[in-house]
Amino acid sequence: MNLAEAVLAGDRLALARTLTQVENGTPQGRAALDALFRHTGRAHLIGVTGSPGTGKSSLVNQLARAYRQPANGAEPSRRVAVVAVDPTSPFTGGAILGDRIRMRDLAGDPGVFIRSMAARGSLGGLASATAALAQVFDAAGFEVVLIETVGVGQAEVDIARLAHTTLVVEAPGLGDDIQAIKAGILEIADLLVINKADHPGADHTERALRGMLELSAAVHPAQHHTAASHRVTQAAAAPGDELNSTWTPPIRRTIATTGEGLPALVQAIAAHRAHLEATGAWQRRTRARLQAELELLLQERLVSCWRSRLPAGLYEQTLDALFDHRISPYQAVETLVQC
Repeated sequence: MNLAEAVLAGDRLALARTLTQVENGTPQGRAALDALFRHTGRAHLIGVTGSPGTGKSSLVNQLARAYRQPANGAEPSRRVAVVAVDPTSPFTGGAILGDRIRMRDLAGDPGVFIRSMAARGSLGGLASATAALAQVFDAAGFEVVLIETVGVGQAEVDIARLAHTTLVVEAPGLGDDIQAIKAGILEIADLLVINKADHPGADHTERALRGMLELSAAVHPAQHHTAASHRVTQAAAAPGDELNSTWTPPIRRTIATTGEGLPALVQAIAAHRAHLEATGAWQRRTRARLQAELELLLQERLVSCWRSRLPAGLYEQTLDALFDHRISPYQAVETLVQC
């Protein structure tokens, strides 16, 4: 039995090995992805992002628990995977594993799988292999995949392109009113979460967020909610797709340390999924995500092929000429790429 077959059979050790191979970009990992891809497309990918210090990890921990132990007995528990993108160690290049430590109370649950991975310098708060890991979890039968970013504050667009539902987490008292505007959270947020809602200033934070939502709706009435249009236009929707979303990001208050507000947040996430499915946005976002991934892989492969076919020394000679200001960057490109 190969790795892919073992993953589909529910072997957790094989799943861990496959994730490692995929993250490292080995031939075995690529082969496993090829075999598993046809089994993907069912999981709900939920991104959790926001500035450092807002309690994202604690919130993800409580969300995983809520999906495993629904508040009302009518809903079945769901298998949950957590991809925690941690800061990169300056010494080893690996993940510091802070998120996994905070989620240790989930470690004994066979229906939960937590994977920490290093951002490895990615400005978008995600590692380049994050999407591939999400695909492995999807194929392995996890109904919910929670993806927590590093929380870089300025470049969270990557998670909006990857996830079906993006939660942007704010917290009172962190000076996030201005930060939120700078980060453009209204363009990526499907749900706004005010965590640490028991702290002073929660009311002020909610008023500021509501004010920005109203301003965005007034300025861009035809594109509201903006996150839907942003994702589709960023990765080019299929011909004939229409941007007909009327979703407005709801604001939910939570206290992750106690679990307060989590049932309402889970209900809001479910409502957003229902909205995506009813309007066809689920398929559009999936197509946009796959197109973005395809174009990234194409760029990597084409650059690799191009470099391998260059005459020996031409790249270095061109770079020297550019450094000496004998040619411009555009002329350098014309020299290196004859098309």
